[in-house]
Amino acid sequence: MTALSRRAVLAGAAALGLGACGKAAAEARPASARARALIVAARRQLGVTLAYDPVYTRLVYPGGDVDRAKGVCTDVVIRAYRDAFGIDLQRTVHEDMKRAFAAYPKRWGLRRPDSNIDHRRVPNLEMFWSRQSARLPVLRQPSDWQPGDLFTALIDGRLPHTGIVSDRIAANGNPLVIHNIGGGAREEDMLFAHRLTGRFRWRI
Repeated sequence: MTALSRRAVLAGAAALGLGACGKAAAEARPASARARALIVAARRQLGVTLAYDPVYTRLVYPGGDVDRAKGVCTDVVIRAYRDAFGIDLQRTVHEDMKRAFAAYPKRWGLRRPDSNIDHRRVPNLEMFWSRQSARLPVLRQPSDWQPGDLFTALIDGRLPHTGIVSDRIAANGNPLVIHNIGGGAREEDMLFAHRLTGRFRWRI
């Protein structure tokens, strides 16, 4: 799938959501201090990251990032962990892939780790979090999801996606999520909009 068609699909998916959190109820739920810190760091990206851009980019290492005005879904998570805790997923994923490259997905035809892109791919993050013993059962009850949980999903059954569960809930009781599904960083009711593939709780 080309970058242009991917953006079109994601933009269409975003149009199905409630939009920014101002269009949904914003009742707050209790959260641990670390979960709150992660969510606040993610929320600070709202109004800053305004576009979805999946173009391969060469990054400095460690601590590399594209312009914060743009990015992909994984960048929301990467930036939140850096800003909240100083945890650099670029470095931690790259080091783990060097140790256990055979454990990671091979769908991109790579023969060695690539610190420019590996941490920005949802399947790699799923494997990394699983290897960190952070995977939890994927449950459909809204109350099973805690603030700061990480979700992964498949959009239209084929496009991997991820984001952070907020400490706010919609009027229907669903937790809001902070993610970038095509129109920049948003906080909205979309946790159950697509087929969930993973739930993770890491370092919170």
